[in-house]
Amino acid sequence: MKPQYTIAVTGLNNTDNPGPGVPVIRALREAKEFDVRIIGLAYENLEPGIYMENTADKVYQIPYPSSGSDELMQRIEYINSKEDIDVLIPNFDAELYTFMLSEKKLKEMGIKTFLPTIKQFEERHKSELPKYGQKYGLDIPFSKTISNLSDIDHIQHEFEYPVLVKGKFYDAYLAYNSSQVTEFFNKISVKWGVPVIIQQFIRGTEVNVIALGDGNGNTIGAVPMRKQYITDKGKAWGGITLGDENLIKITNDLINKTKWRGGMELEIIKTHTDKYYIIEINPRIPAWVYLAVGAGQNIPEALVKLALGEKPEAFKSYDIGKMFIRYSYDLIGDIAQFEKLSVTGEL
Repeated sequence: MKPQYTIAVTGLNNTDNPGPGVPVIRALREAKEFDVRIIGLAYENLEPGIYMENTADKVYQIPYPSSGSDELMQRIEYINSKEDIDVLIPNFDAELYTFMLSEKKLKEMGIKTFLPTIKQFEERHKSELPKYGQKYGLDIPFSKTISNLSDIDHIQHEFEYPVLVKGKFYDAYLAYNSSQVTEFFNKISVKWGVPVIIQQFIRGTEVNVIALGDGNGNTIGAVPMRKQYITDKGKAWGGITLGDENLIKITNDLINKTKWRGGMELEIIKTHTDKYYIIEINPRIPAWVYLAVGAGQNIPEALVKLALGEKPEAFKSYDIGKMFIRYSYDLIGDIAQFEKLSVTGEL
């Protein structure tokens, strides 16, 4: 008889800017070596994953990390007293820092995680990426951070347009002149704060790799893909797995050098001269994780095993040419569900 684990998952916002929570849950429900009871953790009461069938067994609303780690941990402690959580999988960049800092408290509650270390998380920030590239021998586009509008004039001579204007957590816009840089700076800084990153625009094909490191330098899984359809937010709405050994080598080398712990996503531009520039390193499982599952690598299942102290075997292969396509779907619910979650924080 397979063991059953209670797993708490964040990131249920399956919209045009999807969180990884729903596909992570789909992957865990297909795990071969254990059964799961899923506890959904939602920040907003209209996150679609709350209401989707066969997704979460129970949903709790939790406060944003910006409310303070104490308030968030008190809520997690209450939820754990009801549900006895075995593993917690956070899926947003903006919440990871709080959960990493609270790893000891979570462990005292009996809740296991498998997250990057603070050092790993900090050194791959977008604002630190050029230094990261020098340290680990990676090709990184030239970039500068700015904290106020006057900085734009000071760095203009260092770039050729167009340039990418990026938030420290999310959002990226292509700017063709200084006026657009100003516009996007204002838009991003209001939403995500400063610094804002100005990055050299590299022409080529965007490719991505989802990967899982065991914390000892070993790659447990890695699947590369190319986006086939991209939304206006830059999110993949369709993609296909690639048979590019260079992408696998870059990923393996990076995980080996950094001893990366947990899930990650590499965003890479491949130029027409077959040069690979890493433009972002996301320190968690990406929203397109279910493509990796469909290609033969159930990365969320392996992550849970690592969190539980097991040593899963590394995936040796994946299917090339597997595709995913997202679609919108109208969920029909009842106002009573919304009211219950809004009033009690539970559904």
